[in-house]
Amino acid sequence: MGPPTTTPWLERLALGVVVALLIGLITAPPALAQLHSHPDENGTPVVRSLESLRDLDYQSWQLVAYREGRAGGPLRLRVVGYPGKVRLDHPTALIVRSGRSRWELPDLTLANPRLAADGRAAAAEFDLSPLLAELRQDRPLRLQLPGVFVELPVPPFVVAEWRSLPSAPA
Repeated sequence: MGPPTTTPWLERLALGVVVALLIGLITAPPALAQLHSHPDENGTPVVRSLESLRDLDYQSWQLVAYREGRAGGPLRLRVVGYPGKVRLDHPTALIVRSGRSRWELPDLTLANPRLAADGRAAAAEFDLSPLLAELRQDRPLRLQLPGVFVELPVPPFVVAEWRSLPSAPA
């Protein structure tokens, strides 16, 4: 008895499916940044990237990177924990690492009147400009906020969103 035979049309169908899948993978469009544009309560345009991520202790954090005003405006990163679960002391610099590179982003929380007056103290805001000025690739980052979390991984697609903030249309 010889090996089982398949019909030629079944082989062609299987080959066609494989080729179509490969073409789809090769020509897939790049992921688009999820930036949102809206005016703030004073009418100033704001462009933001909003992501929820988990640290290595599996605690959830909301990261809001934003720019106020037109292109070239100030760039901020707000780290928000759940009120009642965390209390952030200020000023505390945010440490960012990527490979051998390291940045310390200054804490601007007390310069924001709304955050400074918020008794829950579950949010901190940092100057994102020094980091974005030096990043040349969408590499993963590791954030550390001393006394709060040891490591919060930030995936490359989030870094890509952040890097697009300075020039994003308002």
